[in-house]
Amino acid sequence: MKLHPVEMCTMFEPALTAIIPVHNGERFLAEAIRSALDQTLPPTEILVVDDGSTDGSAAVAAAFGPPVRVLTQANRGPSAARNLGVAHATGELLAFLDADDLWLPDKLARQVHALHDAPTCEAILGGVENFTSPELDAAQIQALSRSSVITGAHHIGALLIRRAAFRRVGDFDLRWRHGEFIEWWGRALRLHLRYTILPALVLRRRLHAENLTLREPAGRQNYLPLLREHARKQRGEPVSPDVH
Repeated sequence: MKLHPVEMCTMFEPALTAIIPVHNGERFLAEAIRSALDQTLPPTEILVVDDGSTDGSAAVAAAFGPPVRVLTQANRGPSAARNLGVAHATGELLAFLDADDLWLPDKLARQVHALHDAPTCEAILGGVENFTSPELDAAQIQALSRSSVITGAHHIGALLIRRAAFRRVGDFDLRWRHGEFIEWWGRALRLHLRYTILPALVLRRRLHAENLTLREPAGRQNYLPLLREHARKQRGEPVSPDVH
């Protein structure tokens, strides 16, 4: 008899930590946490890392109670927040979710099942779909409509990874406030991370007026030097430690 992915997963119940960094994200945070709690295979723990918020983000997360736990730090950016979450994680599997995005209900079950079926696989990605946040007015939706399409799978919110594999690649680089996953993924590929991509959608990425790249447009200037650094590392050339 062939078992459903959820039935297969619950047979061995892997310890799984979800890490949600947040900075002044109380508007959408509860919905993001709920999408993690409502998984057909829910995380063992959900670590919400409050990255120096000045709004009620920490209180929103704390109101959920276990398995949600709140960690706090001064505002140091998403890389530092995710690293703090990893340092406190107890799960053998790690998943990351931005505070304004949503997981599809069977995201974790599908990915855990795929890892179970491929013991040598270290990480799983899946499809990502952008959506415009429902509170936006017509003009804002029009401005964002060109981005409201299915995107590629290489987004941190679509990732499930074995903690040992994450440690092998290393923490997120604190030099990058934008595009940190690009740098991390480039490192992972150079270290021959064994991964696969599921054909199913696993993440809905929210487009709204307060996206980090919209709040800090100057940060996009990091992408070009980041990609150049990746190319130099691929060629085995020396890389300057300075990033502007």
